[in-house]
Amino acid sequence: MKKSDEVQSQSASELISEKIADLGDWRGETLARMRKLIKAADPDVVEELKWRGTPVWSHDGILCTGESYKKVVKLTFAKGAALEDPEGLFNSSLEGNVRRAIDIGEGEEIDASAFKALIRRAVSLNSSGKAKPSKKARSTKTRSTNTKT
Repeated sequence: MKKSDEVQSQSASELISEKIADLGDWRGETLARMRKLIKAADPDVVEELKWRGTPVWSHDGILCTGESYKKVVKLTFAKGAALEDPEGLFNSSLEGNVRRAIDIGEGEEIDASAFKALIRRAVSLNSSGKAKPSKKARSTKTRSTNTKT
């Protein structure tokens, strides 16, 4: 059996586990920890591999991707710009109109409950079919933040 045949017979979840194991350092541990939190927040999440082996977590559309680089593990949320982030987890790709990301460096910890809440908000957004708040919601929010009390 050729390696390509072996890859085709493995599920995406198995391939993601293999990718994490192959990293063999803090990046694999971090990606595994975040994967566990994603699954805990959304037991119905679908795991896929796309774009040259990038782990992708989906529920009614892409929630986030998990990429590993030399200095960070990056979790990119497909509709991150439309998500509320009261805990301030997003620390990368903040200038974009659609995506937002969380960069996690070696030794850094992410608040587990805040991250799971962010995943649940992403699921809710995907399930609602709305990527951006309505004009009415945006104008109400703007008025309420600009109103002096």
